[in-house]
Amino acid sequence: MKEMVMVTDSCSDLPNQLVKEMELQIIPLSVELEGKSYFHYPDERELSIKDFYEKLRNKKVAKTSLINVGAFLTFFEGFLKEGKDILYIAFSSALSGTYQSSVVAAKELIEQYPDQKIVIVDSLCASMGQGLLIHKAWELKKAGKSIDEIAKWAEETKLNLCHLFTVDDLGTLKRGGRLSDTQAFLGTLLRVKPILHVNNDGKLVPLKKARGRQFAIESMVELMNDRVDSLKDQTVFISHGDCLDEAKIVGDKIQKQFQPKEIIYNTIGPIIGAHSGPGTIAIFFFGTHR
Repeated sequence: MKEMVMVTDSCSDLPNQLVKEMELQIIPLSVELEGKSYFHYPDERELSIKDFYEKLRNKKVAKTSLINVGAFLTFFEGFLKEGKDILYIAFSSALSGTYQSSVVAAKELIEQYPDQKIVIVDSLCASMGQGLLIHKAWELKKAGKSIDEIAKWAEETKLNLCHLFTVDDLGTLKRGGRLSDTQAFLGTLLRVKPILHVNNDGKLVPLKKARGRQFAIESMVELMNDRVDSLKDQTVFISHGDCLDEAKIVGDKIQKQFQPKEIIYNTIGPIIGAHSGPGTIAIFFFGTHR
């Protein structure tokens, strides 16, 4: 069996320590802030996530860019030249053109390297939901599964990967163009905290409106009941917009109610965070449906 490299992009929001353990290769998206562009890597080599959220709290606007075809050509070809096959699990195609760029690049490269494989999975996931799909794929790789077996599993399972999250700062959604001025004003006035999820099309859609932060957190945990029978053998991922203490409160509620095997936390990176903002809390797990 040819050696395989697992690739994802920086929207997966995985902790750097886990990226190293998995020997995962990250191709970065970029964010523009105060007129300067930064690539986001899990080790924060170009932009500190703490600094990023501090700027958002000071009402700075961040703009994100997809990965273009040329970047994928260069990135993928490096592994092909080493004789390795590539499995790339991508950020949802409904949220970015990054997936499509990768498909175009792969088609071009396979003509040059016909004896090798570039297998691309559109995760239809975001943030640590994408990360959780990759983590499970890595466990299959460790168990000796082939690239095709892992990709088949990912395609068959990805719509069982649940995303539940709430945002605290409606102003970030407004400044990023995801919410109208009126919606943001009324939501702030009424202390509305929307609960959203990623649907079967990989799109970000609202599920419920909660009055106040505490009720939003409790509602997210309650919504898990509709999507899961048991979490006792699962690892749950929780990502947050620079609010670890609150994220751990959510984790404690999940631990008490569902007793998962493990909970892993990480900060939402600048690519997702540019749109979700400070104070976002997101829960990811495998369920019966999204």
